[in-house]
Amino acid sequence: MREFCALYEQLDRSPGTNARVEALQAYFAAVDPADGAWALSLLLGKRRKRLLTGRRLREIALAASALPEWLFDDCHGQVGDSAETIALLLPQLALPEAELIERPLAEWMGERLPAIAALEVHAQAEAVLSTWAGLPPGQAFLFNKLLTGGLRVGVSTGLVTRALARLAGLEEAEIAQRLMGGLEPSADAFRALLAPLTEAGAVPASRPYPFFLASPLDPAQLEGWDPAHWRAEWKWDGIRGQLIRRAGTSFLWSRGEELVNESFPELVSLGEALPEGTVLDGEVIVWDAGEERPASFASLQRRLGRKSVGASLRRQCPMAFVAYDLLESGGVDQRTEPLQLRLARLEELQVAVDQGDHPERQRLRISAGLSLECWEELEVQRGRAREVGAEGLMLKRLDSPYRAGRRRGDWWKHKLEPLHLDAVLLYAQAGSGRRANLFTDYTFGLWSQPPGTTGFGDAANAGPGEPEPQLMTFAKAYSGLDDAEINELDRWIRRHTTERFGPVRAVEPLQVFELAFEGLQPSKRHKSGIAVRFPRISRWRRDKPAAEADCLAGALALMDSEREGSGSAR
Repeated sequence: MREFCALYEQLDRSPGTNARVEALQAYFAAVDPADGAWALSLLLGKRRKRLLTGRRLREIALAASALPEWLFDDCHGQVGDSAETIALLLPQLALPEAELIERPLAEWMGERLPAIAALEVHAQAEAVLSTWAGLPPGQAFLFNKLLTGGLRVGVSTGLVTRALARLAGLEEAEIAQRLMGGLEPSADAFRALLAPLTEAGAVPASRPYPFFLASPLDPAQLEGWDPAHWRAEWKWDGIRGQLIRRAGTSFLWSRGEELVNESFPELVSLGEALPEGTVLDGEVIVWDAGEERPASFASLQRRLGRKSVGASLRRQCPMAFVAYDLLESGGVDQRTEPLQLRLARLEELQVAVDQGDHPERQRLRISAGLSLECWEELEVQRGRAREVGAEGLMLKRLDSPYRAGRRRGDWWKHKLEPLHLDAVLLYAQAGSGRRANLFTDYTFGLWSQPPGTTGFGDAANAGPGEPEPQLMTFAKAYSGLDDAEINELDRWIRRHTTERFGPVRAVEPLQVFELAFEGLQPSKRHKSGIAVRFPRISRWRRDKPAAEADCLAGALALMDSEREGSGSAR
């Protein structure tokens, strides 16, 4: 594990892209293939299974030290990470005598760590303590992270793919394709990943293609482009997926490279209606066959992650696959063909499925194109997005191939402007990692009803028998402020704390922030009755007093208008 620990530290210290790629390439060139396979799984975030909780490691550390619990908690508050806190406190622990431990990464991951996790409580504590005693500090930190499943290296899949491609002398797209669907952590799988094209084995029937990702559109880019060379279509608010029919079996993959067959069995059944050797790219979405528009994303969330789906839930949340690209036909890769040709073949496929007798055939939909005579019509169509249940538009060049990853130039996304509400800061909690000493996690509230004009919470402005306006929790947000604003707000929070609830501080309800979000849905789990999708801070409203923040009725009206399809960002 020493080599992987050195790589981890090097990647952590190297901010430059080229330096990171070179470090990765050098590591994979020298490492044992079995260790390389496990390292690759960790770098790509595929192996984050929690074997022990951070709380359990904390218990073991406290039992072996003379540190009071409050001091450990204060140390954790400064560091922000249990694994790192314990690693830093190891000199304070009464550790047993132990020889230096030297084991390859594959042995740690495949044997040693699972064995420690399976021990009974007393033996487990002894094994953890003896391991801490035999590891240098850097490796002890890594050991803790691997046990708790919290290892995050901070390198993108693209950088890892680039390093492997340079090492193997292959195109990045080829490495990305071989990595799709996961990599078995074995020496043979690692060798096959880097094998020349002439030695590459057969592609597993279940393997998806790398997804082609769109980039945000700047409307200024449209100048000089001919609308006749582009296709606009709705950007549906579901989850991206690939529906595969190969070797007499159907597979449904999410963009996160998760096989989601169990959550959407009716779409897997739909795969049976497809010709052998077919791969579709599209959107997994809740859409009743008799409806003109799809259901909300909240309906889809009821299906996500389920291992079994009952008949009742299937009826309540009927699934559809909205296809917008054909990646494989008759077992032949279509990705290098122009989009216009792929779409024509996709329409032929739709006709063939519709003419069949498979009971799930109506679940296949084709994403229709939108006619654009001029670019001014693009904004007009985008304005209709909520009306049809979409979150914006896609713009695709008709002669474009289907690329791998985010490649600018051919596919663009033009999302709706987010919705906004002004909310009051109510609670704050410290962050983690490098922001462990700062309050960066915020909870915001809206008024239960509009407060009086002379000041918020003024009971004198309430009519006879009317309740005084109260602030009700509405949303949590963690992003949107720059470093200077975070530091300024942190100082304000410390000076204006009114109560403490463990790590959470209640503050005087004085600061107003404009929150941006993608949508609102009814929710029985939230006190406000509303669930907020992707909330973030868009600006600090220093110009607005808390009494002028929005009220819950405004949020409900916004939600109703959005559900009716006529809402818009204010």
